[in-house]
Parts: sequence; structure tokens; C-alpha cells
Amino acid sequence: MDELSIVGGGIAGLALAACLDPKRFQVTVHERREEPPSVETSLAMWPEAQRALDGVGILPEVRAVGSDFGGMALRDGSGTVLLRARAPAVIGVSRADLLRLLDAAVPASVARAYGPVASLPRSGLVVGADGVHSIVRRSVWGDRSRERLTPYLALRGIINEPVPPGGGGEYWARGQLFGITPASRGRTYWYASYRSGLGPVGIDVEEALALTRARLSGRAAGIDRVLTAAAPGETLAQRVWTVPFPGSYRRDGAVLVGDAAHAMTPNLGRGACEALIDAVTLADLLNSRPAPEALRTYNRRRLLRSQALRVASSAMARLALAESAQPLRDGLLRLAGRRGGPGAG
Repeated sequence: MDELSIVGGGIAGLALAACLDPKRFQVTVHERREEPPSVETSLAMWPEAQRALDGVGILPEVRAVGSDFGGMALRDGSGTVLLRARAPAVIGVSRADLLRLLDAAVPASVARAYGPVASLPRSGLVVGADGVHSIVRRSVWGDRSRERLTPYLALRGIINEPVPPGGGGEYWARGQLFGITPASRGRTYWYASYRSGLGPVGIDVEEALALTRARLSGRAAGIDRVLTAAAPGETLAQRVWTVPFPGSYRRDGAVLVGDAAHAMTPNLGRGACEALIDAVTLADLLNSRPAPEALRTYNRRRLLRSQALRVASSAMARLALAESAQPLRDGLLRLAGRRGGPGAG
């Protein structure tokens, strides 16, 4: 039986542990914390990610606790709709619910080790599923692979109210973004982003929330209603980090999945999706092929696809948070919305 160590017990790590053949692999999941995340956020599961969830065996359960995404209204900073886009096949699911379902799918044979990983396991294959600040990537790929800080602050949270009537969608103001979407159980998921010098670590959530209210309140009724209901204890405030192109996702007995491989800005809503696809792809290959061949094939299948999305997400962030080019951007979006006609909504 081959030893396999998964560093990181988040979405990618749990999905991989759930799919690996327990008759072929002796799996240990190393996770810093034993408790689940204290603040809920919501994730968009696109069709490719839903196929991965089906591979894990939990797609019906995710559908049962999730909500239909439906579509997105793109608005200017005052709330006027610039264009509408439909996404009827997308499911919104709480990160906490997704982690709970993934954790329940992990076989009892998988060992759990809690606490910081000071050094990497010395035997077997090591999988870096430990996020943007990955110790696996840093240890094996070197300092050039270190995470990179963007100038953007991101806030996310869920309020126990439905989406304000006529207020859902994503608001693009000058250098500022605010999103309002449905969450499970009739609640609202919201997020905001803009340039900020807060942090980069240890950000005071109450201070960040006060700054967001000062910058965005009074422009659109939907934003005002959400920010009035938002509470520090139900809000995350983090600087946005990304990782550079690592050249390859496999090296020296290690392989990267999820944010450890391709952490991107959140603007396309694809980070969690790609983490799931990475995990299921890698598990299927390791279960059916010799490890060297499986890792080569995984690298070939996932590297360019996920890196293209990382680059596209960064481009979307620059567009959404444009400052001097904001009037031109909004004009082009209005034109695109008019050309889309009624069917676009």
C-alpha cells in the first residue's frame, strides 16, 4: 500500500481524500485546525465542478442544501443595470455545508493529523492542498513560488435576510465592487472589494466593515440594506493574495492542487470549482495508473486550463475595479446590454 500525505484539509484536500482508493493508498490528511470555519461564505458551483462533486458522490446532497444561482445583473455604482447574464446551471452552496459534506465522504481509513506542519513528510507522495500560503509549494518549488499580495481588500459575509427586492447582482463603481446574491435557506451572501492598505494580515473586521460602509453607503438601496444588516462576527475581511505560475504542478515527490497551485482573485468565482476538479482528476489518475504516469497526465490536463483561469480572473479584477477607465467601461457595458436585448435578462 502506497503512502500519500495530503497537506491541507480544505475543499481540495478533503475531495482528494474522499476519492482515493483506500485499498491502494494509506492516506493521511494534515490540517492546521480541527474546527470548521467560524464565518460562513457562499461558493458558486459551475457545471464542471458539479461533475466533480458527482465523482465524489455528494452532488445530490449539495443540491439539497444549495440554491439556484439563476443569473447576475451587472450594475453601476448607483444600482442601474448595465447588463444581465443568465447562469441557470450554477448552484450556490455554503462553504461550511460543502466542507461538511466532503468531510463526511472521507473514508474512516484516512488518518487525520491536526496542527501546523513544520516539515514535509519524508515518505510517499506529498500533495500540497494547503492554499495560497502553501508550505508545500514554498518548500519544494522555492522562494520564487511565494504568494503575492494584491492591492485589494475583500470582505465577504452572509446576512439572515433575503436578497433585497431589485437589489441583487454585482455593482461596479469607480475602483469598488459590491456583490449581492442568494444564499441557502433564504439568506443573502454579499461581498465587496477595493484597494486598501489594511493588513496584510490580522485585519480588524469591524474597522474594515466601517471603512466599507463609509466608501459604499448612500449610493444604492440594495447595498445600504445589506451593509446595515452586516455584522463583524458574520464577516470575513482579508487581503487578496495570488500565486505566480509555478511552471509545473509536480516536482520531487510532490504535487499541487487547488489554491496552492493556482490561487486567483475571486472575480470569476472559479477557485473552489477548480480545486474540486483538480482533486477528482488527480484521484482518478492515481487510482488507475502508476504514480509517475498519473502525475504527468494530471499536470498536462490541469496546468494550462487552471492557469488560463487565473490570468482571466486577474484581468476581470482590473476591469471590475477600474478607476480612471470606469466611464469608458460602463459605456461599453451599457452598449453590450442593449445589444443583448430582452433575452439577455
